Amino acid sequence: MSKKLYVGNLSYKVTEDDLMKKFTEIGECTSIKIIRDRFSGESKGFAFVEMAMDEDAQNAIKKLNSTAIYGRGIVVSEASPQTKRPPFKGKRRF
Repeated sequence: MSKKLYVGNLSYKVTEDDLMKKFTEIGECTSIKIIRDRFSGESKGFAFVEMAMDEDAQNAIKKLNSTAIYGRGIVVSEASPQTKRPPFKGKRRF
């Protein structure tokens, strides 16, 4: 069964390919999604990685948490389930 991981404190230079290389050293990686700003397209500094096996996900957390990519120590943990948020009703600042 697959498990989704949160990867935080990413350098803005990190690409999906960089993460794929790092996580496939541990086990089979089924998907990677760097979260980007919808207007500028720039990375927000975190991503979600899905590992094929629970055991590989646990190994990735143990081995990759606090390792450096582009000089920044990344944070790797189990992703919490996404919650539904109400629509934004405030003033937009442009």
